[in-house]
Formats: sequence, C-alpha cells, structure tokens
Amino acid sequence: MKFETLKPVLACALLSSFLVACSSTPPSTSAGTDSGSATLSTDSVATGSIDGGDVSGSDIDTAGGIETVFYFDFDKSTLKPESLAALRTHAQRLIASPVGVRLEGHGDERGTREYNMALGESRGSSVKEFLVLQGVDGSLLEVVSYGEERPASLDSTDNSWAMNRRVEIK
Repeated sequence: MKFETLKPVLACALLSSFLVACSSTPPSTSAGTDSGSATLSTDSVATGSIDGGDVSGSDIDTAGGIETVFYFDFDKSTLKPESLAALRTHAQRLIASPVGVRLEGHGDERGTREYNMALGESRGSSVKEFLVLQGVDGSLLEVVSYGEERPASLDSTDNSWAMNRRVEIK
C-alpha cells in the first residue's frame, strides 16, 4: 500500500489518540479572585465513582452557618462572585484551625462521563486554588471529582442541572 492511501487512516488514528489523551485533562481555568487569576494544577486530585466507596471524611466545621456548596455555570469552572465571601470565611477558619478538607467536584448529566470527571476536577481545583491564594495550606485540601455520578437532583431540567454543577466542601 502506498503512503498516500495510508495518510487519512494515520491522521484519523493520531487525532483519535489525541482526543482520548485529552479527555481526562481538565480545561484550563482560573479562579476569579480580586488579586488576579491563577493557573490551576492537578496536585492532590482524586477521582471517585458511586461504587468506588466513600472517601475519608474531614473535620471541617459545617455547623457555623457558612455555605459549603458552591455552584458553577454550565461548562465552566470559574468561581462565581457570590461564592467568594463564604470561601474567604472558610479560608480564615482553615488558617486558624488547620484540618483536612475534601473538595468534591460535580457536573450535570450533559457531556461524556470523562468530560464531566475532568470538569468536576477543574471545579474542585478552582476552589482549592482560591483557598490557597487566601493562605490555606494546599496539603490540607484534597480534590475529588465525581463528575455526574452523584447528582444533587435527578431531574433533567435547567434548575436540576444548575444544582448538580457544584463543589461541596466536606
């Protein structure tokens, strides 16, 4: 067979392997903070699934009346301005009383499982990066992505999808 006839096949194979390799990489995002933006890293990132068992809990004080669930726009991992005040309060508490915290990233049911796992990871990393920029020790923060596997709402409506695009601090 001539090389010219193999070109389209090789190009397709190369493109397919590139897309597969990129499917689990979170999109590059930045935490929208007052002090600028930061490139996200993927240190201390874990992934989970419904049958993967529970990830160890943390000792974060959730009884203080501070929001522990933060929502995101469709296909985004940028923190919303309304989340920043509660995250700053969490940062102050974590600096004063360092405890291990799990940041659970979630997505809605739209998109592939792989894409939603990466998006959940990116959302969790946005929260982690913001907290680190506020002075929290990054080694205390564990990012876990559940993608679409643990929905807060099972309906397929805009409101339900909005509830599922979140990061929970635990």
